[in-house]
Amino acid sequence: MSLPQPSSIAVEPRKSPSEYSPDERTVLLRLAHDSILSALEGREISLEPPTPHLAEPRGAFTSLYRHGELRGCVGYILPAHSVYRAVAETACAAAFDDTRFFSVTLEEARELEIELSILSPPKPIAPEAVEAGYHGLLISLGGHRGLLLPQVATEHHWDRTTFLEQTCRKAGLPLDAWRMGAKIEAFTAEVFGEKDPKS
Repeated sequence: MSLPQPSSIAVEPRKSPSEYSPDERTVLLRLAHDSILSALEGREISLEPPTPHLAEPRGAFTSLYRHGELRGCVGYILPAHSVYRAVAETACAAAFDDTRFFSVTLEEARELEIELSILSPPKPIAPEAVEAGYHGLLISLGGHRGLLLPQVATEHHWDRTTFLEQTCRKAGLPLDAWRMGAKIEAFTAEVFGEKDPKS
């Protein structure tokens, strides 16, 4: 699938405020790695959140990279579990259940770089209020649903219209479905990880 040509963003996108401390980020990234390794090694780990903050329900996506290339990405949109459990489960799902890739091997698992996106609950938004690079989008219509994380717009230098169109495309809808009655919801994401795109 070819991507549209980049279009310029007039201003630097807003950044979501940091909710998770450096120590909490380290705990969650370590958990993601350990979840994948434990599954490959046939051992169990505790999914009991170590702090009340990490027990709060959040949606989360885990993206896996190897040598700078995407190796898997799976997530929960809605806050159905504690952020601690959500990270563990989405890390395993990204490693073994992303149908775009073969399952991660033990050798590969030791080379993975992980990026986590912790989501706010999605809320309805008017198209003109969408901020590319700040909001993630969830667009749905007639049983079709597509989601793009905020960083996707930044990485491709998409403006608001392109971001709305590409989320429709992800949903399997016409590019202009966002103008034709599709439900548009937005969320923010705190994104952190180990990914170095130049590695």
